[in-house]
Amino acid sequence: MRTGGCQCGRLRCESAGEPLALHVCHCRECQKQSASAFGMSLTVPRSSFSLTAGEPNVWSRPTDNGGRSEAAFCPACGSRVWRQASATSETLNVKAGSLDKLIDLASAVHIWVSRKLRGVVIPEGLEQHPREPPAG
Repeated sequence: MRTGGCQCGRLRCESAGEPLALHVCHCRECQKQSASAFGMSLTVPRSSFSLTAGEPNVWSRPTDNGGRSEAAFCPACGSRVWRQASATSETLNVKAGSLDKLIDLASAVHIWVSRKLRGVVIPEGLEQHPREPPAG
């Protein structure tokens, strides 16, 4: 069981079972959202995720592939806790920095490396994609 939440603690969530993927995303949107060099997302089945405290606000934006991305964040402190392609998608992406236990990035898949900031070094041997990874 993984637990996590926002910076102020008002919004709390948990996810059971194994995650489907861990992505380090170097896209411009993740750089802006995280105010850092990249964003980290742990993809989990929606069925394994539950909100245990609080009610998020949701902000939606268009994506580079023509879809929409919905970001759930705390109305008090503004911390993003997860994002999803839509409210009906089978998976969602928990913002890895919001988790109580630190994530091990040793097996993370790096995506949108075509937009990676100069000076960011991706360890040799890790899977990388210039944009989104192939479906499947």
